[in-house]
Amino acid sequence: MNQSTRFELPATDSKFIVGDLIPGQDRQLLFITGFLSKRWGNKSKALADVCRQRNWGFCCFDFRGNGESEGAFTDYTLCDWLEDARCVTNMLANSSPLTVIGSSLGGWLAWILGQEFPQVKQLVLLAPAFNMMGKRAQEISPVRRQQWEATGWMPWDDDALHRDFPLSWKWVEESEAIWSRRFDPLRKVPTRIVHGLQDVVIPPKGSWEFTEHLLTQDPQYPIELLLKTGDHRFSSSANLKTFLDLAGRIQ
Repeated sequence: MNQSTRFELPATDSKFIVGDLIPGQDRQLLFITGFLSKRWGNKSKALADVCRQRNWGFCCFDFRGNGESEGAFTDYTLCDWLEDARCVTNMLANSSPLTVIGSSLGGWLAWILGQEFPQVKQLVLLAPAFNMMGKRAQEISPVRRQQWEATGWMPWDDDALHRDFPLSWKWVEESEAIWSRRFDPLRKVPTRIVHGLQDVVIPPKGSWEFTEHLLTQDPQYPIELLLKTGDHRFSSSANLKTFLDLAGRIQ
């Protein structure tokens, strides 16, 4: 059974992006985590097992300021994390054809990689958090939004998971800027989106609207949207099977 090998990639600030790589043939899967998630969760472990069974390559990593990668969370913004994803994708450039699989915020970043990198041959987006920070700024109260913009910092939420991770207002500005260029230019990459109908963290309406808008840009774009029973974690046995089936299909 192929074992994973830890890698460390230097970023532009000389901090290391830490990840794991499993060698394989014919196909390489890159998994991009959601916001504040670590690289080895139940989905990445299951994907790695699928890749081992098929002798495919697999890769996952932690963003700088999160998990085992170097740096402090408050030193980085959305564009930094996008650069981390680009750095890892570049590392895989000479490998087998690449399938990029992204969860939540990672789903949006996966879409961007698919538009930028010719070696990306297909995408699987799980509950993609398109324009995540821009939408968050729109959803909170005007008073809180003004405080966020004026002070420059605000946690994503006040719960125990998020309150110790204050977000710079730059996350909002960068999110909106990247979102405005989401179809410019438009590269055709076979794309599958799966979203839980009971997802209250990133509601499925966003995936529906994204797909609808994409098809107005190109009615022949190879995209498939699946709305399934499930929450944002999409972690039940039935949900995980659906996710793995989608990830394992080759186009």
